[in-house]
Amino acid sequence: MRLSARVDYALRATAELAAVADDAGAARSRPVTAEQIAKAQGIPPKFLESILLQLRRGGIVHAQRGPEGGYWLARPAAEISLAEVIRVIDGPLAHVRGQRPEQLGYQGAAQALQDVWIALRASEREILDLVTVADVASGALPERISELAADPRAWS
Repeated sequence: MRLSARVDYALRATAELAAVADDAGAARSRPVTAEQIAKAQGIPPKFLESILLQLRRGGIVHAQRGPEGGYWLARPAAEISLAEVIRVIDGPLAHVRGQRPEQLGYQGAAQALQDVWIALRASEREILDLVTVADVASGALPERISELAADPRAWS
């Protein structure tokens, strides 16, 4: 799986916004400027602005202009999965040559590849739908994720 810089930055930005949300887990806390997010996460500010615009259009964040303006999560962080953020930024999780796996047509000896791509997408969904922005911001990942990451083979 390859994640674009846009997705990486979007996930980092939403985690940063989740970290400033109030203790009750509400989506709205104080607005955070794009400049603050960029500085905290080491993201190029102009690039982040366009990513935040996509996240706003995708219903992940809200924005307010003006001196008291900034960004905040549109919903509680526990209700926003990593998969949702990725889909807003880059579209569907698994594509092969720009097509969804179920739309591919393999012949002969390669026919089973379609099932492999479908299974790969299901596996990605299982993990990315399970983990929320709140999980990332708190560092308290679901047990299944911790188990997978603890396997030394996962690191190479």
